Amino acid sequence: MRQEDERNELFTPGAEDLAAIDAWFAEYDALAARGAVQEIADLAVFPLNLATDTPGGFGAVTQWDREEFVRVMSDVMGGGTADMEMKSVRTPRFLTPNLVLVETEATVTAEGQRQSMRYADLLVRTADGWAFQTMVQGGWGHGWPPATRG
Repeated sequence: MRQEDERNELFTPGAEDLAAIDAWFAEYDALAARGAVQEIADLAVFPLNLATDTPGGFGAVTQWDREEFVRVMSDVMGGGTADMEMKSVRTPRFLTPNLVLVETEATVTAEGQRQSMRYADLLVRTADGWAFQTMVQGGWGHGWPPATRG
């Protein structure tokens, strides 16, 4: 872990920094392929922040504890994603050496149906390595109350 104070400096990641993020996502993708939701939860910092939008046209936010994450993702992933063809292009944007926002453009093909999506994750460096702390993706807010200001 870096000790220097870079709060007021733009951080430019090196090859090692980028490789660490690629390795983290390779592990995540392998776990997702197996449907290993408990192990995926081990890669997170809870409470986990989520931001999405609602069918009514507004943003929505919530936090999940580990139990909620495991319940929802078990429903979403079922037995894993191995039977899906997934292609992802990830663009990490390091805010500091310890915070990276990763934008993903993905195409998923399942049962002959192709869907493209864009989402982002905020990863934070912890004593145990990188972990995701915030997930941002449109379309999850069915039944969620719209966000309100103040």
